Amino acid sequence: MPTNGTQPKILILATLSGGYRGADSTGQSHMDYPPNTYILPVMTAALFPPEFYIQAFEKGIDGILVMYSGTDSPYKGAPERTAEIINEVYELMKARDWDLRRLKLAAICTVCVRPFLSEVNKMNELLAEIGPLPRVETVPQVA
Repeated sequence: MPTNGTQPKILILATLSGGYRGADSTGQSHMDYPPNTYILPVMTAALFPPEFYIQAFEKGIDGILVMYSGTDSPYKGAPERTAEIINEVYELMKARDWDLRRLKLAAICTVCVRPFLSEVNKMNELLAEIGPLPRVETVPQVA
């Protein structure tokens, strides 16, 4: 857990055909999940290059869940491309000596309330255990 008393930040890339509907079903069921989650609804995670994930980590995100509809995606080739991108990100994370568990790809169906909650809670527990990503503090340069 971060030492300054704040909770680790979890970004959820939730596809409209899967993860986002799972999140919506969770809310409509009045079930709670940690408030340190930031849900970004997306058409497909295949649109995000590996650099997006690295920059998100560098700018303060401690864990990323990519929740998509798996092979049920309405976009041809998107599940395969998403998996390729995540594998590329894992290589970039290894080069930085970052714990690969900070990034997870999970297939979540449109009515998957319990799996959605489970993934969010597991990521939250993991981040509490391993702590925030070490970040280099930058001081703005005065001209």
